[in-house]
Amino acid sequence: MSVEFAAFCELHEPRYQSYARVWFQEPGAAHRVVRLALHAIASVWPTVLESPNPAAEAWQILRDTVTEQHGLAEPAGLRPDVDGDEDLAILHYVVGLATPEIADVVGGDTASITSQLRQTHRRRATDW
Repeated sequence: MSVEFAAFCELHEPRYQSYARVWFQEPGAAHRVVRLALHAIASVWPTVLESPNPAAEAWQILRDTVTEQHGLAEPAGLRPDVDGDEDLAILHYVVGLATPEIADVVGGDTASITSQLRQTHRRRATDW
């Protein structure tokens, strides 16, 4: 494992775990899913690093892994294939991340994320 990837995991794994726990009720399931996602990220790590936004690339791999594994484990009910704005709302209102932390996790800028959170809150507040 490269030093860069180890540092990436140290920074992002706790937040990834918090996000995955929203979708998986069994305590060990979220951990397993995040490990699968990190393994997938590691397998394409050079490509992730070469991308214009490595955090966004890695976040997409995590989202895809969560969606796929949730579909296998719990085919009915609320699904994690929500849009990106709802992901931001989950990270902010459910997981409890501040806007700058969300920007770090998903590879966005703080101003855009703040704006998206406001729009999502206005649009979806009655659904929560």
